[in-house]
Amino acid sequence: MALKCSTKLKNAMFEAIRTQLATGAIFIYSGSQPATADAAPTGTLLGIATVGAGSWTAVSNLTNGLDFSAAASGVLTKSASETWQFVGIANGTAGWFRHVGGAVADSLSADATETYPRIDGRISTSGAEMILSNLSIVTGAMTTIDSYMIQWPSAL
Repeated sequence: MALKCSTKLKNAMFEAIRTQLATGAIFIYSGSQPATADAAPTGTLLGIATVGAGSWTAVSNLTNGLDFSAAASGVLTKSASETWQFVGIANGTAGWFRHVGGAVADSLSADATETYPRIDGRISTSGAEMILSNLSIVTGAMTTIDSYMIQWPSAL
């Protein structure tokens, strides 16, 4: 028989993720994501998503940090009360993201010591963890994250 988790347990695990990534930011990159979230980023940094594309610095300036809604039905989604946006800092095609928490100043480099809470994921116009209406990022242009959802693997 396969391992199965209750929705209550899934929600509790997502609440732990929600806490670790509280008041964080999302770094948007071109290309393919690295093999693990502990690896150094690949591709070109295209923008840094925060609430309303406002300024954000880990630990010291969390005013515009991103938050999830409470986990429900085994799913974690971006807060409905926040508009997650970024201004393009380079031209390119969005391919993947790295979501970091606000409580620790993540170096974004390889993390052999397992210090940083991170989630890496795919970006697309459909069928990915993060949905953008347009993947073409332009320097100086505002982009809004249409949806961002983390769902428990169906096998569990």
